[in-house]
Amino acid sequence: MGTHEEKIGRIAKQLKERKSTAPLALKKKAVSHEVPKLEDKKYSDEKLDISDLDEILCIDTEKRYCIAEPGATFTKVVEATIKHGLVPVVVPELKTITIGGAVVGCSIESMSYKYGGFHDNCLEYEVMTAKGEVLTCTPDNENQRLFQMVHGTFGTLGIITRLKFRLIPAKPFVKVTYERYQSLEAYKAAIWAHFTQKDIDFMDGIIHSPAEYILSTGNFVDEAPYTHRYDWTRVYFLSTTTRKEDYLKTPDYFFRYDKGVTTVFSNSFIIRLLFGKFINSSSILKIANQFRKVIPAITNQITVDTFIPFSRMAEFMEWYEKEVNHFPLWCVPYRLGHQYEWISDEFFGRVGDELFLDIAIYGMPTEDPERYYRIIEKELFELGAIKTLISGNFYSEAEFWQIWNKKNFDLVKARTDPDNIFRGLYEKTCLASRGQGR
Repeated sequence: MGTHEEKIGRIAKQLKERKSTAPLALKKKAVSHEVPKLEDKKYSDEKLDISDLDEILCIDTEKRYCIAEPGATFTKVVEATIKHGLVPVVVPELKTITIGGAVVGCSIESMSYKYGGFHDNCLEYEVMTAKGEVLTCTPDNENQRLFQMVHGTFGTLGIITRLKFRLIPAKPFVKVTYERYQSLEAYKAAIWAHFTQKDIDFMDGIIHSPAEYILSTGNFVDEAPYTHRYDWTRVYFLSTTTRKEDYLKTPDYFFRYDKGVTTVFSNSFIIRLLFGKFINSSSILKIANQFRKVIPAITNQITVDTFIPFSRMAEFMEWYEKEVNHFPLWCVPYRLGHQYEWISDEFFGRVGDELFLDIAIYGMPTEDPERYYRIIEKELFELGAIKTLISGNFYSEAEFWQIWNKKNFDLVKARTDPDNIFRGLYEKTCLASRGQGR
């Protein structure tokens, strides 16, 4: 496969010798965890093969960090680090999410109430520009703006070719306790208490209905009286309605949602018994991408993460019940690492919360996805909230740049991709994803 230096040398050579300024997409080994879009131009773009950038390069057990290439999946990283009693700070919920994808797509999970996102716990990136130049980026070197800007920008500023990220001590098992609440106010009070006390290792939850709120709190433990896995017939989010507590091996806890966060994959016992061993997040996404035009209904589902300021959660839920009213919802408390450089000053001028709640809608069927994405965008803007760009985006350009930071984006873009071969952020996520623009 070659050394890391040989791999990036090959990729840099192709970029330096490329004459065209037409848009360029990256060919990767792992499936993309963006929501499949019927007309996305990335399917027909010229491809740059970076699929061999998927190795773990170093695990430093004393200084507690790992260095790896962007295509390394979290299941691969966890498998390697847990042998040393360590795991990454924040492990996204699906096995084939890659560490590079977690940065550019802003992945979070149940440690995020304490540590923010995966990107908040990265120490260094190696980034290749569109011209084939390789830059080392840290929070305090000459490329610090690029370091802060690459996450949340979906590969539009360059190619992350290597990452260095923090590890924390882990134990073999996780004990999960399910706290039940019948009102949003009681639920919020419990979340806030854990957030301020930092008394648990993990926190997320499922809102099954406006009268059933489950908070899943977890802690690393050395021993377990039993363990469960949710990789076949058992459905994790459904188990939260009946269990008081549970024990999982630590890797199984991290990837407990891999067979379906809420309703993306069938919850039928018979279907899971027959096919559950073969169907996971990766296979579902592969099918959806390959057959998106043959079975367009695959793309007629609402899947989106919304980040609601904690203080505005009641207003959001009141609106949500009236206008959308799809349950269950996944709830992940998320501590804001700092005022991110890729978010506009105008946005932060309206928001003072340190804690956000990621309220995630997964697999809501609809005949009119554009309508729902659009009303969600408008309501979030009114609340000083935000949504991820992994799914359908229908902002006008003026609206978009009231939320994302055009000044910082343009400054970095001029340095790393002056010919715009990776497309602009609005262009890629709002236009090309719908088959518009160049």
